[in-house]
Amino acid sequence: MNIDRPALDAAVAQAIVSREQAEGLWRFLAERDRDTPRFRFAHVLYYLGGMVAIGAMSLFMTMGWERYGGAGILAIAVAYFVLALALTRYLLGRGLQIPAGITGTLAVVLVPLAIYGAQVMMGLWPDTRLAYRDYHYRIDWRWLMMEFGTLAASAILLWRLPLPFMTMPLAVTLWYMSMDTVPFLVGLGESAPNYDWNLHKLVSVWFGVLTMLLAFWIDVRARKDRDFAFWLYLFGVMTFWGGLTSLDSRSELGKLFYCGINIAMIFVGATLGRRVFAVFGGIGVALYLGHLADRVFRDSMLFPLALSAIGLMVIGIGILWQRNEATIEGRLRTLLPTPVRELIERRAA
Repeated sequence: MNIDRPALDAAVAQAIVSREQAEGLWRFLAERDRDTPRFRFAHVLYYLGGMVAIGAMSLFMTMGWERYGGAGILAIAVAYFVLALALTRYLLGRGLQIPAGITGTLAVVLVPLAIYGAQVMMGLWPDTRLAYRDYHYRIDWRWLMMEFGTLAASAILLWRLPLPFMTMPLAVTLWYMSMDTVPFLVGLGESAPNYDWNLHKLVSVWFGVLTMLLAFWIDVRARKDRDFAFWLYLFGVMTFWGGLTSLDSRSELGKLFYCGINIAMIFVGATLGRRVFAVFGGIGVALYLGHLADRVFRDSMLFPLALSAIGLMVIGIGILWQRNEATIEGRLRTLLPTPVRELIERRAA
């Protein structure tokens, strides 16, 4: 439910609230949502500048940094880390939580760079063919120490500075770990001739499941006015769905099961108020229907008609659901644990 200015004006016109009450309520809502990310010009500038700075220290790192050696990289990373933390503290003191979350995220992003510099300085980096810029592009088990260090730093900083955007590097690191764990388990690099990509996909699926469960746990326990679970849900669903979709199921029963999982994701997204489940679930259902149209019923005249009938039937179910929504949801929610019920009610509000 979204309350905007026209809705308040309509309430005033129908004498539900007075003009003074509407003005007071609007000021209260505006102040309350000041630190909630919206598509506002100031927020766009915050995130644009933040992603440029974060990208400069991660995705767009050049080979030129290698000339400074391990000690130089470590010193620069630590200096930037301290500066980012100081700036985060300053912004929080001014009540600017969104830019503070971005600079705090920048501090976390510098942790793997510092660990890499320390490893090179102590002669512990085993492969001179890999440079730090490859951390974001290549799958390799040797990144795991940097990833564990980033997870630890994220947990500590989130404990000291509970800002939702700082969960983003935590989610990205878990995503990276889902890819880098397989080479560690089998002792091979991604370019090895007998590299098992199916094992990689299965690990990705289970990492995604664990990340989504972690996000759900945080969602249940987190403060009501801050969304700490968003990035974990996003990368958890991406990891799970990507691994699941890339698995090669040679049987039609397996593909039907894949479609069922995607349908379940749509319902989970609608229940929890998380669009990312519905988006990826919808893409998965579309891929399955495309497979049916292209392979199974390629020359069938009845398939489009049957599919249309199914679509109309689903719409009809939606109409019946809407008419009895309060009764159905009330009965279903009585079966849920109290924290989960409160989460669903909070997301639906």
